[in-house]
Amino acid sequence: MKVSDLVAYLNQLAPFFYQESYDNSGLLVGDPATEIKGVLVALDCAESIVDEAISVGANVVVTHHPIVFKGLKRLTGANYVERTVLKAIKNDVALIAIHTNLDNMPYGVNKIISDKLGLTNTSILVPREAGFLKLSVFVPLSHSEDVRKAIAAAGAGKIGEYEACSFSVTGTGRFQPSENANPYIGSAGILEEVQEERVEAVIPQHSLNAVLSAMRKTHPYEEIAYDVVSLINTNEHVGSGMIGELSDEVPVQEFLKTIKSSFNCGVVRYTESSKSSVKRIAVCGGSGSFLLGAAKRAGADVFITADFKYHEFFDAENRIVIADIGHFESEQYTSHWLVEQMQKKFTTFAVRLTSINTNPINYL
Repeated sequence: MKVSDLVAYLNQLAPFFYQESYDNSGLLVGDPATEIKGVLVALDCAESIVDEAISVGANVVVTHHPIVFKGLKRLTGANYVERTVLKAIKNDVALIAIHTNLDNMPYGVNKIISDKLGLTNTSILVPREAGFLKLSVFVPLSHSEDVRKAIAAAGAGKIGEYEACSFSVTGTGRFQPSENANPYIGSAGILEEVQEERVEAVIPQHSLNAVLSAMRKTHPYEEIAYDVVSLINTNEHVGSGMIGELSDEVPVQEFLKTIKSSFNCGVVRYTESSKSSVKRIAVCGGSGSFLLGAAKRAGADVFITADFKYHEFFDAENRIVIADIGHFESEQYTSHWLVEQMQKKFTTFAVRLTSINTNPINYL
């Protein structure tokens, strides 16, 4: 297995297309053609993580947070980012990040938090706008099933938990080949009528090239009649944050203690609320203060996230409990989940979870 194979799998797991514009997920350091000897998984990439990878014989490090976040203008070892990258390059260790693209998945970071708390009826808090296209292609009836299967295998027609979704209607297609044409059906200079099926399917934008390639390989025509339309539909299955419910209402203080215990928090910074018990819970791994308004509009009793600034706590306005549990604490179980996914997929190399706690914050 090569590094490129692992990158392709991670792109399938959480398409890099869905990372935020400011992010830098993907293969950051390393040759895609390098054969994988072992993989080390961690939340953060640091010199100590690269050292650990070398010591256990792993030549790939997969982290949630990208070590290269902003552009590097020089590599002189002047700071921890440059030193980490230099060490990885010198020791042929590839560095891969799977960050906000995994945040935005319905089974990603926020689902991991929700599952840890036993939340049910979970859904994306702020669904992503657009990202969908619709393909319509005209196919002779003899090949319509082959084309439908091919584009579905390439990613067309996947809507939430449903796959291979499409719509078809039959009709009559007309065309007249020129003398230079090489038609599958018909003869040069003669107007031909053929019973065709119009196949329509929704396509995630990142799958367009793969779907069109699959369509062309299975379609018999020399010139294929098709169109691709951009949709403004909101993608309910991709986006920021998550909201769900506890099985029963729980007293505020009891729930806060559960959070602290479940995430091994050094401290939970929280606001007061006019409510004595809570049931509806919103979560966002990492820095989630930008979602406070959405959490309130969704009727959340508690919003669990990290990195709130002092004045932002006032925005709770006694309507919602802000529970700031710490950045590392909120995302720590992401690494465990990634290890499990990769161990299920790959058996030709070892996938290890780091033994290092990379949290830079300590508590007295």
